[in-house]
Amino acid sequence: MENLISLVNKIQRACTALGDHGEESTLPTLWDSLPAIAVVGGQVKEAVYTRLCSTKSILTVNGKFPGPTIYTRRGETVCVKVYNKSKYNITLHWHGVKQPRYPWSDGPEYITQCPIQPGARFIQKVIFSVEEGTLRWHAHSDWARATVHGAIVVYPKRGSTYPFPRPNSDVLILLGEWWNRDVDDVYREFLASGGAPNVSDAYTINGQPGDLYPCSKAGTFRLFAFCGETILLRIINAAMNQIMFFSISNHPITVVASDASYTKPLTRTYIAISPGQTMDVLLQANQGPNRYYMAARTYSSGTGVAYDNTTTTAILQYYNVGYNFSHPPSLPTLPYYNDTIAALNFTTRLWSRNLRAYPHDLPLHVTTRMFSTVSVNALPCEAGRTCKGPNGTRLRSSMSNISFVLPRVDILEAYYYHLRGFFGRRFPYLPPLFFNFTAEYEPLVPEIPRLSTQVKILEYNETVEMVLQGTNLVAGIDHPMHLHG
Repeated sequence: MENLISLVNKIQRACTALGDHGEESTLPTLWDSLPAIAVVGGQVKEAVYTRLCSTKSILTVNGKFPGPTIYTRRGETVCVKVYNKSKYNITLHWHGVKQPRYPWSDGPEYITQCPIQPGARFIQKVIFSVEEGTLRWHAHSDWARATVHGAIVVYPKRGSTYPFPRPNSDVLILLGEWWNRDVDDVYREFLASGGAPNVSDAYTINGQPGDLYPCSKAGTFRLFAFCGETILLRIINAAMNQIMFFSISNHPITVVASDASYTKPLTRTYIAISPGQTMDVLLQANQGPNRYYMAARTYSSGTGVAYDNTTTTAILQYYNVGYNFSHPPSLPTLPYYNDTIAALNFTTRLWSRNLRAYPHDLPLHVTTRMFSTVSVNALPCEAGRTCKGPNGTRLRSSMSNISFVLPRVDILEAYYYHLRGFFGRRFPYLPPLFFNFTAEYEPLVPEIPRLSTQVKILEYNETVEMVLQGTNLVAGIDHPMHLHG
């Protein structure tokens, strides 16, 4: 244990000794000039923003919404110096970064670390091993990630390049959400009521709602392009829980990577992108020189589940063209909100690209098999309270009918310090009951989950096959899953 803590302290000192580039990431955008180890600084603080005709204070990093971009190369390491100047506990998570054998900086509060308290500083070491492409970082405490998020761009190693023709430029496209109310108030209200959270007031592209919302035209994001050039769009879905359809009018796009892993080229008129997911797509600026809308709206297949049915837009605008601004740009044709066939027609055709330099070999020998249900459950409302879940209940979620309870000490620390009473080791290999998981009418027994803090402990280098099965217990919803590390 002393050796482990010594190693962590040594890494922290090494990162500190590298110095600080100031409040914002100052890493260059050309990967050939990136250093082997870089230090970026981030101040978590509130900033005032105006959207949808109203002004409010939001939580940000370095005052930016979306937050600053981290640029690095495959195989390199970045040390992030976080200074929490807000009034909230905060953690930052590097979504999709594997962090091999170094979970201490992964970020989820009370899992791999305790939150960074107001006024405190923390250095996080981020190891980029095999990732290459676009990822994202975001807060991993309460609902702070609604505004505390940004992009990570991982360029190929020095002297290497993409497995496709090098584009003329690359542009970040972050899909997000905006609430007119304070996001923390929205979060605490639905926790207290036991119901679903209020839907957002707008979706955004690079922090802007776009032309179709009130008081928003002046800020609409514009992507300028020369005729004939190829642009690599790095698209990130930073919305809270919504799968999004995205399209550009008159311009098919070709997906070449997802979650910092190269894919077989897939050309479509739209994409369906899950929350937290990233996609690198090639845009050929080969249409008539004009203005074209790019647009995004939600895909929601849950029956009786409320969702924001608005559409966010940005503008693709060709250079050196005399526009008739009396005519608005053309809108793309997006699939309808509950068009499951359209969603599946895209997602089932997204395949990994098995190249010699980027192998994707599936393990042939499985040492551990797990089957876990993923459910929306309901708890009886507390005496004297009014709850807004179905039939006056309180909504919960569960895996294998266990609804996770955050401990008071982070699990990783409790495990290494042999602290007792903070978590159990009995997360099951199988759910407690097998039934028709997608039937219209489900058994009542599994609707009420068990509240517990259970973990599954695995040996290093085990190969685990995990089957995740959604259920229709209280509400059958699409729920993308993400494994940290």
